[in-house]
Amino acid sequence: MSGQDSTPTPGANARLKETLFPSRKAPARTTTQSEHVRDRKYGGNTAAMAAAYNVTPRTVGRWIDGTRTPRGANATQLRQEATEVATTSRGRERRAREMEKRDQQGLPSGYGATVNRANSFDIQGSSALRSRNIPIPLTSAQVAKLARTMDEAEIEAVIAQGIAEYMNGGRVSGGFSPSDFTFNLDDVTFKGM
Repeated sequence: MSGQDSTPTPGANARLKETLFPSRKAPARTTTQSEHVRDRKYGGNTAAMAAAYNVTPRTVGRWIDGTRTPRGANATQLRQEATEVATTSRGRERRAREMEKRDQQGLPSGYGATVNRANSFDIQGSSALRSRNIPIPLTSAQVAKLARTMDEAEIEAVIAQGIAEYMNGGRVSGGFSPSDFTFNLDDVTFKGM
């Protein structure tokens, strides 16, 4: 072993879904993750899953029975897909409608995000860097959008909007727009408030 952490870091979409749907986290065991992904995403077809992971069907079978553990990119992909299959489109839509109702009532969402190591983003046209965390309270409308999406580009757009609102003092109109910021989506953590 090279001393590297063998636990894969889930992508932004998986981390977000684990926050919005705490009962729908990816199973902790890779055997369960493998079985759920094969059955729910690939329709029980071991060969199709093996092709998507660029491994043999026998390797997928070993992941499922626990005699082998996926590593590297395969482990990361498995964790992300296990989270995706844990949240259904129907469940995501239900959460989105719930958040839209809260938005209409003017209620806070109860969710937020933090851009960690905020010095990883630049304000365009300036060399000014912030060396602090940027807390972003997510509005109910933003959470509704995040609940529906499975696309990390859409997640990034919502977070960029949140950073702009934070830097403008919470006002929608101000000196900054979402396009003024670049950041690493891996530096974002999501939380329930």
